[in-house]
Amino acid sequence: MRKARAKKRPLLPDPKFNDTLVTRFVNNLMLDGKKSIAFNIFYDAIDIVSEKTEGNGLETWKEALNNVMPHVEVRSRRVGGANFQIPMQVRPDRKVTLGMKWMILATRKRNERSMAQKLAAEILAASKEEGAAVKKRTEVHRMAEANKAFSHFRF
Repeated sequence: MRKARAKKRPLLPDPKFNDTLVTRFVNNLMLDGKKSIAFNIFYDAIDIVSEKTEGNGLETWKEALNNVMPHVEVRSRRVGGANFQIPMQVRPDRKVTLGMKWMILATRKRNERSMAQKLAAEILAASKEEGAAVKKRTEVHRMAEANKAFSHFRF
């Protein structure tokens, strides 16, 4: 690397819940710079979740996000001409990022009518430890478990 690492830019909290985690999620959800549409989709999804659970939609979303976040992942490392998949702990910041990305990808692949309904359904599924995003996390954990033998190559 020739230059210094890019500095983390501070995020403004979202207008409704006053939470920076929500803003971060909406930034990942946003397409073509249309942030207001992304916020509307997120808020509508949270409203749908609130109606279906008769509880706090934001808390359900945070619980779902926690269920999707991975604890370990495999990273490729070249040792003596061979590539090994080495299990490593995931940094807290990366945990959140991966969880959000997996949740949004799983949401986009669902079959409901609107994006808000898709997101609400994925949030509800993830909060119950079900759904495609949780399956992805389980897959990653299984890969790490299978490659535990190479953990001594850790750097």
